[in-house]
Order: sequence, then structure tokens, then C-alpha cells
Amino acid sequence: MEQIKTYTNCPVCEGILLSEFMTLPDHMITKEIFKIVNCNSCGFHFTNPIPSEEFIGNYYKSENYISHSSSKSGLINKAYNVVRNITLKRKVNLVSRLAKGKNLLDIGSGTGHFLNASRISGFQVQGLEPDQDAKDFAKKEFGLSLQNLSEIQTMASDSKDVITMWHVLEHVYHLKRDLKEFVRVLKKDGVFIVAVPNMSSWDAKHYGSFWAAFDVPRHLYHFQEKTIRNLFSQFEMECVEVLPMKFDAFYVSMLSEKYKSGNIVSGVINGLKSNFNAKSGGFSSQIYVFKKI
Repeated sequence: MEQIKTYTNCPVCEGILLSEFMTLPDHMITKEIFKIVNCNSCGFHFTNPIPSEEFIGNYYKSENYISHSSSKSGLINKAYNVVRNITLKRKVNLVSRLAKGKNLLDIGSGTGHFLNASRISGFQVQGLEPDQDAKDFAKKEFGLSLQNLSEIQTMASDSKDVITMWHVLEHVYHLKRDLKEFVRVLKKDGVFIVAVPNMSSWDAKHYGSFWAAFDVPRHLYHFQEKTIRNLFSQFEMECVEVLPMKFDAFYVSMLSEKYKSGNIVSGVINGLKSNFNAKSGGFSSQIYVFKKI
């Protein structure tokens, strides 16, 4: 069985002219070397080659992968958990402001924290999650029965008021195939909320190959505002709002300092610098709100 997959075409525009952008290791788990390439036609950046679909799950099996483990060991993970409690409330408030109905689909639910908070706030929730350990945690901790990603194919068209993907789109193995299905189940007046890291941010440029949000090979794609807008426009989706995730600059900078054997204080300072300089390249992570045209 082939353990790697190599793209010969851009996964967004099918362009064949690809340039090497960066070579970097999997800092978090394996230390294996991967490459990020740039499509010369549309400017999209993606990891290439990547582990095959059958093997990529191995790169998530670590207590260090906090969104699937909910580990509280170590200062950075403890900080992540504290901030998560704050951001959960903000996410639910955002969804409540934007959604016209209460039928919510969360794709890539991880350990179920957001889905649980949304349910408590009155939403009828459904969550999709490929990782069995994360699903087991969500069931045990919150009583949530998360489903496999393939369940999207059985959902009725125009049935969801709101779809959320919190730092998930960069992980979706079959990008355009699955995105087509996600858009299909969204109501015509529904809202699609997507949060992804922003490789144009100050902290991304400052840390380069040490930038934690490149997170190869788990992050298959590396977005900028122009490229995510371009991707969604292919599905007749328009970006109507862009919002910052200011806490991410601190978390990502602290983790990046860890990778380069720096110190946490520098990470905090650089998080501040990134947010301060966001006018030029955007914030470390951004939320994009899409609606059907």
C-alpha cells in the first residue's frame, strides 16, 4: 500500500505549474521532513507530497495534538484550555448572531467542546469527526454521538442553518469533493463559518519554517484571505465578514518558540506584535463568514 500521495495539479485550480515554497519538519510529532508548494496559477499553498489517506491518521496520535486529546500537561496546553473556555463563548455568540435558525452542523468536532456549548445555548447540533479517540471523549464527557465524515452524503440538501469548521478545513483530505457536499446541505439563507490559520500574518512571516500553524503534514493546505475566498467562490459562496482570532497569535507564537528552543515570554511578545501588525497581512488565524450568492 502506497504510504504517500503526490499532487501533480493544484487541488484548487488544477494548475500544473508548482513551485517549492518551503521545506520544514513535522515539529510536533515525527520530525519527518515535508514540503509546501505554491501554485503558480492561483497562488494556493499546500503540503506536497502528503501521507496517504490510510496512513495520515498516524500523525494525529499524540498527546501533543491538543484538539484531539484535551491534554492539560505542560504550560502551553494549560494555556490552550484556559483560552478555549473564553473562545467557546465567543464562538457561540457569533453563531447566535449570524444564524437564522437553530440547526447546526459542526464539521471536525474534535472532542466536542464547541458542539456541547452550542447545544447548551439551544442549538440542535450534529457533529462529524473522523478520529475515534476524539469521538470517544465527546461521548464520555458530553454524551455527544459524533458521526463519521461520510455521514454528510446522507444529509438532505438545504437542511442546515449554519455550518462551522473551527481549524478543520486545512485538514480535509478531499478538499473540493467534500466542500461541495458541505455547501449542498447548507440552506440558501444559511451561513458557513470557517476558521483557518493565516500564512500572511506577521507571526507566520516572523517564524518561517518554525511557524507552528504550518503543522505539516496534518495541515494539508495553507490559506491566505485571497486563496480561501477564491476556493469558496468556486461553489458560489461569498465572504461577507472576516473576523480575528487574536488569542491564536499568542498560542501559535508560544508553540513556535518551543519548536525553535526559544522562550514563552518571547512568544507572548510576538503574539502582541502579530496582532498589532495585523493591518498589513491579517491576524494569525481568521474567521471567514460565507453565504450563498
